[in-house]
Order: sequence, then C-alpha cells, then structure tokens
Amino acid sequence: MKGKVIFIGAGPGDPELLTIKGQKAIKNADIIIYAGSLVNKEILNYAKENAEIYNSASMDLNQILELMNKGTAKGKMIARVHTGDPSIYGAIGEQIEFLRKKEIKFEIIPGVSSLFGAAAALESELTLPEVSQTVIITRPEGRTPKPQKEAISALAEHNATMCIFLGIQMIDKVVADLLSHYKPETPVAVVKKASWNDQKIIRDSLENIAARVKEAKIEKTALIIVGKVLDPGIITPSKLYDPEFTHEYRKKE
Repeated sequence: MKGKVIFIGAGPGDPELLTIKGQKAIKNADIIIYAGSLVNKEILNYAKENAEIYNSASMDLNQILELMNKGTAKGKMIARVHTGDPSIYGAIGEQIEFLRKKEIKFEIIPGVSSLFGAAAALESELTLPEVSQTVIITRPEGRTPKPQKEAISALAEHNATMCIFLGIQMIDKVVADLLSHYKPETPVAVVKKASWNDQKIIRDSLENIAARVKEAKIEKTALIIVGKVLDPGIITPSKLYDPEFTHEYRKKE
C-alpha cells in the first residue's frame, strides 16, 4: 500500500508559527524532507526518534522525487517541509505534478507566509481604506523568467502595496523599476528574517532604501514591502465597524 506526501508550510521562522496541523504531521512522519536553508531546524524537535531526515538544500529535484517515490512505495508517510507557505515561491508545482502522475496521495498544509511575518514585524495593515486595497506579491526576474506584463515596472503603475520576494540582491534594479511609477518619497521597508530572533528591519524612502540595504549588508532572506500603507498618516476607519454601517449581524439602533 502506498504512503502519502504531506507538504507543510513551516512559517516564516519562529517555530511557534508552525501550525498545529503541521506539527502533528511532522510528529507522525516516517521521512522528513525539509528546506534546510530557510526552515528553522527547531521544528525537527517534533520528529519521532526513528524518522529519516533529509535536508533538501543539498538535493536536486530528481533526488527529492526519487525519495518520495521509494518512500511512499513502502507505505511511509513523508513530510515535505517548506518555508513560509508552500504556495508562494515554494516550488511545489513540479513535485505535485510528479505525485499525480505516479498516483501518489498528497496533502498540503498551509503555513504563515514570511509576508505576514514581515507585516506583523512592521506593525502594519497592508490594506488600508482609501490608501491601498490591493496587495501585489511578486519577484524580480532573475534566472526564473517572468511574463513581460508582470515586470515590476509594469506592476508599479497600480501604486498598490507591493511585496517583493527574492529581490534583495537586485535592490538597485528593483528600486529603478519601482521609481517608474512610485514617487521617490514612497515609504519602503526591508525585513530580514521576519519573526526570527535575529530579525532586522530597515525603513526609508524609495530613493534611499538601496543605500541603506547595502550599508546594512543585507544580501538574502529579506522581503521588500513598498507602499503608502507603511506611513499613511491619519487612517480612515474601515466601514466594517462604523456605527452608521449596518449589515446582517449588526443593525443600526
């Protein structure tokens, strides 16, 4: 009887941000394949004593898939642990495609994205009334190509809250693309290792952020968030709790 692969979002770094369901899956797993370059190793403390543990940072896709194939053929439960939430830049698509072709059962347990860990660290709401009601999640083009319509310079036209993954090493190019539509004084925050003990935050304007990032020598594991929501001034209250706003759960007296 074939086993099962469970994809688990381990959260942004703080081991307490691993979901209860994710923790249970890790406790029951016979094989754990975790993204060791980003996932906090403390979550491995939940593994049972005889679990086989593999760090996927040193493995290629074929090696990972072969391990899944052989393990599930023996009826083993496999926990595939990704950082943050696996649906955002988690590279699970090609793994799922393989499992479907092989008719191997799988499940996905969502996790807390580093985006939300960063927003919490910044003590910010990303969708403020009359400021921005849209969050754009993207990355610059590197070795992974992007559709031209999704270029940062094109997305910047919306002036929405933008959250940029995997762009800190190209900060100059990212800023140049953003400046095609955002004003130079637009507030920007860079959050390195959101929710970790060594978390680091840099805030500045769009025109100054690149220099600040280089000065701080931040070169990886950082998220860039840009938009007026980071410094909105006086906030317009949401209609949700407005005493004049009625809905099915609350009627005006």
